[in-house]
Amino acid sequence: MSLFVIGDLHLSLGADKPMDVFQGWDNYVERLEKNWRAAVTPQDTVILAGDTSWGMSLEESREDFAFIQSLPGEKYILKGNHDYWWSTKNKMETFFASQGFSTLHILHNNALRMPQGVLVCASRGWLFEKGEAHDKKILAREALRLELSIQDALRQKQESDELVAFLHYPPLYGSERSQEILSVLKQYGVSRCYYGHLHSRACANAFQGEYEGTTYRLVSCDGLGFMPLCVCP
Repeated sequence: MSLFVIGDLHLSLGADKPMDVFQGWDNYVERLEKNWRAAVTPQDTVILAGDTSWGMSLEESREDFAFIQSLPGEKYILKGNHDYWWSTKNKMETFFASQGFSTLHILHNNALRMPQGVLVCASRGWLFEKGEAHDKKILAREALRLELSIQDALRQKQESDELVAFLHYPPLYGSERSQEILSVLKQYGVSRCYYGHLHSRACANAFQGEYEGTTYRLVSCDGLGFMPLCVCP
């Protein structure tokens, strides 16, 4: 019952937004499926760290969700900046149920406890790049959502459990810092943080290592070579 993570699948099986026009993304759906099936078993859990589908609605994303449903494991999806299909948690879960997507779940203001003692917390996050009032409001909201997720995790916490966060946006990149997000991670003693969003040459500049007690790792699809990363065996 291992825990895996991968972000930024950018599937477009029901939409006209092919990713293989970008360097390194040729035959990416086939490569992803092959790698996924080689690594993940039906008993495992996979966190999808945002930007899962290019569909503009749940219905337009249906083929992408059907593809994910066909892959082994339970899947927990968090929001990315390109998930335009995203709706209320109730509407998304009702849609999944109506389509028979029984292995698809939503991570939003909630948490998941794994048998290995890992507490999964999540938020989209936000990279405060321009310093505009609009960005500041979004960043504060995302920090609150992360805190709500952590608080739900703490309600499930058992002795020696580890808090692990999954974000879409990197909380630090170059000289930029999402300080509100970083403060929440530090306040609650989150030991590890996995994030996506970065692609292509940006992957080379991704921060991967320890910062203020939290270890960071990039998990965007191309950043991982289209192979889900095992977080805990």
